[in-house]
Amino acid sequence: MSTSVTTIGEKFERLVSIMARLRAPSGCPWDRDQNFDTIKPYLLEETYEVLDAIDRRDWTGLEEELGDLMLEAVFFAQMASEEDKFDIGDSLDAVCEKLIRRHPHVFGDANAKTADDVKRRWDEIKADEKKSKGIEEKGRLESVPRNMPALVEAQQISSKAGAVGFDWENPEQVLAKLDEELHELAEARKSATYAQIEGEVGDLLFVLVNLARFLRVDPEQALRKTNAKFRKRFGYVEQRAKLPGASLEEMEALWQEAKTHDD
Repeated sequence: MSTSVTTIGEKFERLVSIMARLRAPSGCPWDRDQNFDTIKPYLLEETYEVLDAIDRRDWTGLEEELGDLMLEAVFFAQMASEEDKFDIGDSLDAVCEKLIRRHPHVFGDANAKTADDVKRRWDEIKADEKKSKGIEEKGRLESVPRNMPALVEAQQISSKAGAVGFDWENPEQVLAKLDEELHELAEARKSATYAQIEGEVGDLLFVLVNLARFLRVDPEQALRKTNAKFRKRFGYVEQRAKLPGASLEEMEALWQEAKTHDD
């Protein structure tokens, strides 16, 4: 297919056209064989690859990964179009109209001086939209997907509960709750069952997520960065120690050396 396209719109149309060609009867057997369920894992995989490229500040990699992520969106839209449900143009219209509607302080006469003002107004408009469509949630937490990463789910459900006043007042209260949960875990270790200990660990993690929320830290991203830091430091230890076989003292000394090489 021709590559002589210059505008962003033309380039996007080219991607849509390529996807349609792959799904055509004379196209690719693998692409034709896919459905909404089989493509879901690829969407999740590409999302995490985008996050990884951002964490590593790999701009060349991010350029490619964002393209892969857009491909998954176009793939889903193509399958929907084949079933006469909607097409990618409908999706683009929907998101553009939503952005304009939920930013009245930019595209209208409303005022919003802070990011918190914007978030509060966004949630209000979103709730009004659901009411106008006749969508009634059984509970405030029903809109939070249950299959998202647990740290993200914990952050979202606690934020929604906090929005109606079911929350601590300050980080110090959360820290006090953290001490309480640590004590309960220590007590559970003495005589509790595995299920009870598991529950206490879960409670501890939930409080930590709330502490991160109060400190305006994304717990998922914070843990991802710590994971990356551990990978780097352990790699340093692994390169310089005989594993297995090295003593804990030797590995700890190398670990401390590795910390001095952190960016």
